[in-house]
Amino acid sequence: MYKYHCLNPISPVGMGQLDANYENTENAADADVILVRSAKMHEMEFGENLKAIARAGAGVNNIPLDRCAEEGIVVFNTPGANANGVKELVIAGMLLAARDIVGGINWVKGYDEDGDIAKAAEKKKKAFAGTELKGKKLGVIGLGAIGVLVANAATHLGMEVYGYDPYLSVDAAWRLSRNIHHAKTVDELYKDCDYITIHVPAMDSTKGMIDKNAIGLMKDGVVILNYARNVLVDEEAVVDALVSGHVKNYVTDFPTPVKGAIITPHLGASTEESEDNCAKMAVAEVRNYLENGNIQHSVNYPDCDMGVKGENTRITLLHHNVPNMIGQFTKILADDNMNIADMTNKSKGAYAYTMIDIDSDVTDSVIEDLTKVKDVLRVRVIR
Repeated sequence: MYKYHCLNPISPVGMGQLDANYENTENAADADVILVRSAKMHEMEFGENLKAIARAGAGVNNIPLDRCAEEGIVVFNTPGANANGVKELVIAGMLLAARDIVGGINWVKGYDEDGDIAKAAEKKKKAFAGTELKGKKLGVIGLGAIGVLVANAATHLGMEVYGYDPYLSVDAAWRLSRNIHHAKTVDELYKDCDYITIHVPAMDSTKGMIDKNAIGLMKDGVVILNYARNVLVDEEAVVDALVSGHVKNYVTDFPTPVKGAIITPHLGASTEESEDNCAKMAVAEVRNYLENGNIQHSVNYPDCDMGVKGENTRITLLHHNVPNMIGQFTKILADDNMNIADMTNKSKGAYAYTMIDIDSDVTDSVIEDLTKVKDVLRVRVIR
């Protein structure tokens, strides 16, 4: 029986995928797995039973990843589960920037003069005139799950789309429309595009990438959209560019004190469908890990998959990525006359994961010996 604890409300569509082998606990210290959305976990003390944390969403800045790795806790996220919801809001953001829709709505709401509002609107509507998206150039920085959907959708609006991603995955490349132009450098996008949307993770190499120099390369009247992370854009540089008129609009999903920007209150993944999809993916990930030992979409350990556990006993070991770990594991098993039916090992940065299938039961003494190996962080046996 596995115990789970939810730090935030998680969609019942996802939680309904947990069977009778799982029970809810109100005490996080007793949980085998914690499901979370936005709750801050950096100050939390984790119970010794905690094996996994699943974030029902993509961002994991609310989780202490390094500490979790050192404590042998695998952290999962759900990349792509909310991609369509974010894509649709990005398209809406472009439309809001192209046409002064918000200004027009506010004028109608605030109309308090006597007379025929329909007649007055015919005179006033020129003040809210805009442009069409068709024929405009859109630059998409980052062609992951969301960026690909945005790029493809924009082609159907008649936009000329340019994509830049030096780390484009094979899967993303297959899903990308052949109508997307490949930009060799990000500067190409800055110089040529009427709209620029950014879809990259927040890393040391990307924080503040839309800065004064980047904006200086952009066309006059450019529209910048940020539905990824607020730290990717230098707010001071954007404010200066908005005041000067060099940037027509800054459209973002992160509430910030940027005057003249079009700002939504972090609505990107706030759809029923996105919340359901994230919950279903998170639950599927933790079930696969707890029941089979497989890791998929982890942010602090390598992905590793040996399929559904069959009749064999499966040993899983989370450990530091240092030499001779496999040799030590196999020696301990050989000394106890255990036969290895299958084995795999994957690494990711400072951490590694080893899965071993044994065609017999595993004794407590073997588990103890494996646990004592230096640099082993957690040993788990799935029978």
